[in-house]
Amino acid sequence: MIFRRLVPAALALPLLALPLLATPVFAHEPGAGANGGVRVDAGRYHAELVSDGTATVALYLSDGSDKPVAADGFKANAILVVDGKAQRFPLAPAGGNRLSGTAAVAVPKGVKGAVQITAPDGSSAQAKY
Repeated sequence: MIFRRLVPAALALPLLALPLLATPVFAHEPGAGANGGVRVDAGRYHAELVSDGTATVALYLSDGSDKPVAADGFKANAILVVDGKAQRFPLAPAGGNRLSGTAAVAVPKGVKGAVQITAPDGSSAQAKY
């Protein structure tokens, strides 16, 4: 009698744990941002990179609920690959939730690379595109 009670319980525990293994991570896939760029997760922020074929690049910050986060006090460094070469340049606050910077070359739309973001509190995050 005791054996019958223990065996079902022993089997039930692994079965109860299965849904925990299948729980999705609550992160967003890269997608279109509100400003026409690519929006990705960057730590506790969303970072939308906007490049339009000129040397100027903009990065828009928002929180997990897609509400704009003021860029004051943030700084960032972009490393973007243009024509097979890494272009490194800083991004600085440019009003509202936007950081902006200028590369040495024109940066095409949909460029690949990463942006290292440092928040006013010193915490950092990386956005990969």
